[in-house]
Amino acid sequence: MGPCDGGVACSERSTFEPVMRKVRAIRAGDRIALVAPASPFDRDRFDLGVAEIERLGLTPVITDGLFARRGYVAGDARGRAAALTAAWCDPSIAAVMAARGGYGSAQILPFLDLALLRKSAKPFIGHSDLTALFAYLTCYGDMPCFHGPMVLNLAGGEARYDRDSFQRALMATEPVGELAPDGLMAFRSGVADGPLLGGTLTQLVASLGTPFAFAPPPGFVLLLDEIGERPYRLDRMLTQLAASGLLQRASGVVCGEFPECDEPNGRPTARAMVAEFFETFPGPVLFGFPTGHTTGPALTVPLGVQVTVEAGRRSRLVVTESVLE
Repeated sequence: MGPCDGGVACSERSTFEPVMRKVRAIRAGDRIALVAPASPFDRDRFDLGVAEIERLGLTPVITDGLFARRGYVAGDARGRAAALTAAWCDPSIAAVMAARGGYGSAQILPFLDLALLRKSAKPFIGHSDLTALFAYLTCYGDMPCFHGPMVLNLAGGEARYDRDSFQRALMATEPVGELAPDGLMAFRSGVADGPLLGGTLTQLVASLGTPFAFAPPPGFVLLLDEIGERPYRLDRMLTQLAASGLLQRASGVVCGEFPECDEPNGRPTARAMVAEFFETFPGPVLFGFPTGHTTGPALTVPLGVQVTVEAGRRSRLVVTESVLE
């Protein structure tokens, strides 16, 4: 049997069901499991992030092996997968949040039972290296994920994450609605609708050619986030994404701020490189959407849900569907 349920290898499945599974909205007092699927982390910053979770009226739960360290990952892959699964399947846990990204999420994919996770679908929150898990859960498990803060991001308080969008995305049953942050710019004008999918560019291209490859449906809206990758590296990864056929499936593109991605001497900038790359893209392309890796407060957006992208005189992302009940 392959890594997906039903005996079908993930790479054999080209699209997912158009309707995401509903998950319960987080409520005050709910228990939030904190997991470390990727790299280890600084304990002082972690404790500050835990304090912010408590200020949100939620109860953080320390999971098995959370503080493990094995070189550049937070313990062995089987242990990290087991801890995530245990938290996910615990009926007393309302949501799961990653402590940090870094590296290692892809290592645990072979040890996850997708059918088991689908039976206990719940909000999963994070970004960066967690993109490997997000692609798997959304594209093959029909489970929404939330591109938002991790515990270490919360350590910075509201200077590092946008509390309003976090609460709208995870604690309300209505659609998030309009997100039109300052600084959002249109590289290609137009309007597009589709399910929002994607995440960190490095992880998306690293998945290609594996049984867990990013496999969005035609008409999806591509979310791209990245940090610390120089323009030629961004070009290389976007070229690979295009050669794979995935860009041809996208109806629109929403790019993050791409901090620390300019050349050391300032030219070319990541913004200029991305603008040039998408100059012939047939749909709307936005740049500067502050989610994931940002220079200021990061927005939380649900992945796998229907959105509308408008780029032009009025540029915005509108989340038109809710997967919370």
